[in-house]
Amino acid sequence: MLQFQPPGFGQKIINTSLGKMVYYTQTSMPWCINNPEDLPTLVFLHNFGGGASAYEWSKVYPAFAATHRILAPDLIGWGDSYHPVRDYQINDYLSTITEFIRHTCSPPVTLIASSLTAAFAIRLAIQHSFLFKNLFLVCPSGFDDFGEGAGRRLPLGLINTPILDSLIYAFGAENEIAVRNFLCTFLFAKPERVSEEIVQAHLFSAQQPDAKFAALAFLRGELYFDLSLYLLQLTIPTVMFWGEEAKFTSIKLGRRLAKSNPNVVKDFYVIPDTGVLPHLEKPEIMIALLTQYLSAK
Repeated sequence: MLQFQPPGFGQKIINTSLGKMVYYTQTSMPWCINNPEDLPTLVFLHNFGGGASAYEWSKVYPAFAATHRILAPDLIGWGDSYHPVRDYQINDYLSTITEFIRHTCSPPVTLIASSLTAAFAIRLAIQHSFLFKNLFLVCPSGFDDFGEGAGRRLPLGLINTPILDSLIYAFGAENEIAVRNFLCTFLFAKPERVSEEIVQAHLFSAQQPDAKFAALAFLRGELYFDLSLYLLQLTIPTVMFWGEEAKFTSIKLGRRLAKSNPNVVKDFYVIPDTGVLPHLEKPEIMIALLTQYLSAK
């Protein structure tokens, strides 16, 4: 996935309990790379779904590379990181994300994440509060919030059928037409904002060997949970951003989640005319918002 990264960003690797995790950070000009550990750290975590990777945040984090150390991993099972052949569970991601932070950062760090991974971040911040300074979360959802399933789009009987599940992934995520349609129909508010680069980055990630296992675990709902049961336990200052036209996870759901812990969720900001990935659809808006919040700290 290095070919889809901004200039001056290189690829590094750490080993986790489930295999190698690739991440992207400043390694060359135009960024200052002398003693980057001295800079405050921003960790960017991508969402789940066919073709997901750190590319999702690549239009945002260069704006902060002169003043912050940027760490943007491909999570286990996605992008260029290792793809174990396994039935993925929530704890696989809670543990490997924790390992990543402990191996690469000097806590506490500011973490920026989206969708289901943002919900995982909340659970991690409850378990290991000393690791985090602030959370900036885009459409956080466990996809079974308040007991209302939001994520599954295919019958379990189909997804769990051997061979058929591979065909579903091949036709739904491993070809260019399907990837473009998914981005245009489900992730973006305006199809014309889906560039060729965005399609190719998602396609490249989806076509990695054994990429289907993490994606199918997500589709089957094996990674879903009720985020509302955890939010009351959160103590780390948090800001939520929500795409106005986000599918599956509506603004109504977002406001309900935010109101469940108003003392900790400091702000809830709706980004107009965007879907579930406003940071990829309108990165300039997300850059402006993050700049404002980071400057206020």
